Amino acid sequence: MPERRTVALVTLGCARNEVDSEELAGRLEADGWQLVEDAEEADVAVVNTCGFVEAAKKDSVDALLEANDLKGHGRTQAVVAVGCMAERYGKELAEALPEADGVLGFDDYADISDRLQTILNGGIHASHTPRDRRKLLPISPAERQESATEVALPGHAPADLPEGLAPASGPRAPLRRRLDGSPVASVKLASGCDRRCTFCAIPSFRGSFISRRPSDVLNETRWLAEQGVKEVMLVSENNTSYGKDLGDIRLLESLLPELAEVDGIERVRVSYLQPAEMRPGLIDVLTSTPKVAPYFDLSFQHSAPGVLRAMRRFGDTDRFLELLDTIRAKAPQAGVRSNFIVGFPGESEADLAELERFLNGARLDAIGVFGYSDEEGTEAAGYDNKLDEDVVAERLARVSRLAEELVSQRAEERVGETVHVLVESVDEEDGVHGRAAHQAPETDGQVLLTSGAGLTVGRMVEAKVVGTEGVDLVAEPLPGSFASPSSSEEAGR
Repeated sequence: MPERRTVALVTLGCARNEVDSEELAGRLEADGWQLVEDAEEADVAVVNTCGFVEAAKKDSVDALLEANDLKGHGRTQAVVAVGCMAERYGKELAEALPEADGVLGFDDYADISDRLQTILNGGIHASHTPRDRRKLLPISPAERQESATEVALPGHAPADLPEGLAPASGPRAPLRRRLDGSPVASVKLASGCDRRCTFCAIPSFRGSFISRRPSDVLNETRWLAEQGVKEVMLVSENNTSYGKDLGDIRLLESLLPELAEVDGIERVRVSYLQPAEMRPGLIDVLTSTPKVAPYFDLSFQHSAPGVLRAMRRFGDTDRFLELLDTIRAKAPQAGVRSNFIVGFPGESEADLAELERFLNGARLDAIGVFGYSDEEGTEAAGYDNKLDEDVVAERLARVSRLAEELVSQRAEERVGETVHVLVESVDEEDGVHGRAAHQAPETDGQVLLTSGAGLTVGRMVEAKVVGTEGVDLVAEPLPGSFASPSSSEEAGR
């Protein structure tokens, strides 16, 4: 019998990375590797890195160094970097971080087992030279699907594999292995991005936008439901573009009702929406479809027209507020979150005041605020009219204070509402926590239930909001409420 090989996956960054890690886990387990949670118990620690902003890159390096410290003190023999930072920097990262025994790009994912075995045996796998992945697919979206099989697309593994290949496999099993028992799982809808925002480097290392086939998304959702998942969150760099390379820009509107009808799924959530690409039909589906959360993760980034144009983005305060009014006219309880960049090159005090005007009128449930910093390879990094670091820091602190106050006020507005809470943790000391339809995992706060009698993880509970703790809600379960929400209640109509 061959010696047992163990591997641990450490995931940093966004939900898209989590999906990629579970694909890698599926590939490794299918080839005989034993997956373990603790890197100390693994022959190989694989760190799925984030390469988006400086803080995330630092976290990735710290995680690699921490895993490297385990070598010589336990079972760990090798530390390998994968993910966006590894793809973005390749040889450069390998040279700057000799503690990593391997730096693998997306092209290595299909052969991840062989790559890890080579490294474990003391061999060297040459790190790749980074390239602009936007050039790997045709410029025309309509021509991309035929070429997609020739390009490594993490999270796009087939969802109709032969029985026995994937863990817990069946006719619908994807090449994916769940790494936790959460009742929530992300499903990748697409990869890459065709937008050219001047502050963002993601398209250069994630590539051009390409959709997954609806049948793959549906089959993976069915498989997840069989694994006990109750809520799926659709992720990509830009969900509003889904289907444009499949000949139907409105494909998301037809896919969502099908996903909501999958047996066992209680809620479908869509993330990463571009305001400039929102359309009436998509708003209608998101606000009126049973089991589809009326949730809008809108990437506003700013609201001053001049700053948005410098970012190569569109819109302004009044148009954004009009969009929110349209959404709430259809679903008054709809959840809305967004991220914003302050201190962008050329941002004036008047621009900042315009952003504050928008925030005060938007009634957002969750707000992320980031201070601008140069990202190499982006257009904005070459702009001349940069603000001093202390000015950026002051504006970041100022808008962050405002955001904290506003999301707390928005939470208070929800007192008295009836919400449907998916229970995610039950603890004797900490109590019962979950999330309502307006709250996405990790980013948007949570709900503390005042009573947890008889509740288990994965149950959907109808509850009345009775208080707040900052952005978080306190809610009292209603008698006999342990049932799936009705369509009208879920949509907040």
